[in-house]
Amino acid sequence: MADKIKPTATELEILDVLWKKERATVGEVQSAISERRSMTYTTVLKLLQIMLEKGLVRRSEKGKAHVYWPTRTRKKTQSMLVTDLMDRAFQGSALKLVLHVLETEPASREELEEIRKLIKDAETKGAKK
Repeated sequence: MADKIKPTATELEILDVLWKKERATVGEVQSAISERRSMTYTTVLKLLQIMLEKGLVRRSEKGKAHVYWPTRTRKKTQSMLVTDLMDRAFQGSALKLVLHVLETEPASREELEEIRKLIKDAETKGAKK
């Protein structure tokens, strides 16, 4: 069930902190987020409680401060979100998604080189089948 839950933008912000730190208390998450924008301790606590109910995070209740960590990797979450976007907005077409991204946001030389490398790798894998 938790594998189907899509995090909100604010939940992704919290998950980003947890992915970087691996495990963190409410205070540590709040401190990291407050470097970018204002968010109170109680707001972070409430959001983490909601995320716990959704299955997006787990919590250790040993000791005074509860420690939270994500239940999914960043990569798995990104894959789920991109697949959902591709299905809903681009009729399941990876080509349409990639074309849209490249037409909308100019890629740097480094990014284009990495894209070329990925295409070459995919072609090589496809030729082996």
